[in-house]
Amino acid sequence: MKYSTLGGTGLLVSNLAFGTMTFGSASGAAGAVFKVDAPLADRLVGQALDAGVNYFNTADMYAGGESERLLGQALGKRRGEIAIATKVGHRTGPGLIQHGLSRRHILEAAEASLRRLNTEWIDVYLVHLVDPNTPLEETLEALQQLVRAGKVRYVGFSNWPAWMAAKSVAIQHARGWEPFRAAEMYYSLLTRDLEHEVVPFAVDAGVGVQVWSPLAGGFLSGKYTRQTPDGGGGRLASFDLIPFERERGYRIVDELRAVAELHGARPAQIALAWLLTRPAVSTVLVGASSEAQLAENLRAAEISLTPADLARLEAASALAPLYPTWFNAKVFDADARKALGR
Repeated sequence: MKYSTLGGTGLLVSNLAFGTMTFGSASGAAGAVFKVDAPLADRLVGQALDAGVNYFNTADMYAGGESERLLGQALGKRRGEIAIATKVGHRTGPGLIQHGLSRRHILEAAEASLRRLNTEWIDVYLVHLVDPNTPLEETLEALQQLVRAGKVRYVGFSNWPAWMAAKSVAIQHARGWEPFRAAEMYYSLLTRDLEHEVVPFAVDAGVGVQVWSPLAGGFLSGKYTRQTPDGGGGRLASFDLIPFERERGYRIVDELRAVAELHGARPAQIALAWLLTRPAVSTVLVGASSEAQLAENLRAAEISLTPADLARLEAASALAPLYPTWFNAKVFDADARKALGR
């Protein structure tokens, strides 16, 4: 396993983190995701620890809090060796106020997460969504209250637009509060939208990106093909969250297969290894519902992609630049560009 610091902090986290969204159980579409019971959770956490993983990720809404409880139980006495990230914002009960990013809900939800995780502190606490009903300052002040109380070490956001995160960091610095240090965001070869705004902001602000769904819900594993578009009954057949154009996706997977063959690897491992080369990315979250799947995903940390591999993957997955990015690239001073070797 290799390690990076989380953004501009001194917190050392494994390049591959273990995401425990699969822990617990549920009915309906979520049943395709929440399907790891306590004995298997114990084995998977032990396997991840043995592989050098020291960063574990969960959320209070995963399986109604079961994910946090099973993770805390599985870590046991080894809690002090690792860092835990969890999230707040989604509904946690039937009460109208049991959701969102109000001071009331954040403080209550943090206490509940601490109890379920069986820990005295949360290493990285992330706001899980945008709450249009709560003033930004109220949310940030509530996070700062948790930091001052010693219940949270670092704060961050998940699924926020860059402008809102940048505004938040400016407020935090102006008031002497702990600034955002982490961003849990969707990013993959299939959908590189993050590179338009969030990645440049994160690099500039010292925010470490931790990637969720790096395989685009399993599509980049290669099991979904033109011949078997449902993946033989894979997760996307019932829990299809991420929008993308299928034919473009198949072309990207074709390139993943070709590069994987060069490395004696699988497409999923190459997709994960590519993310580990990207600016701003501190860690990539890998989940699993079996020990074999976890072992396969963790092997991605051992793969070193060549410049030719990267060029091939990036050409297949490149996005058209958005305005004003394309405009500024066109009017960049030619003499300055030449002098700088760009």
